[in-house]
Amino acid sequence: MATPGFAILSRGELRLLLSALTGPGGAAQPVPDGRKPEPGGWNRIQLEVDLLASKVEALRKAGARFRNDIVTGFGGKQILLDDPAGNPIELFEPPRTKVR
Repeated sequence: MATPGFAILSRGELRLLLSALTGPGGAAQPVPDGRKPEPGGWNRIQLEVDLLASKVEALRKAGARFRNDIVTGFGGKQILLDDPAGNPIELFEPPRTKVR
């Protein structure tokens, strides 16, 4: 379910996620060093993962550099990882559906 300020567009296997720069969603939150999302500087590839916290722990142990801690928003959990060239990569865990 999309929330105000967020949209997912898809065509075939391609998904484009759009998020407003203001509001309570995870993508609009500043990172610990004070930087805030702004046009032109926050484009990133999103990789969907299961068990985000355990992936982050393993990557930290391997020396990966993260821009922030795990953020929980309307659409799930995310964290920004810098690739070796300093480009942001988002690791994303969608919300789990509860099985009854």
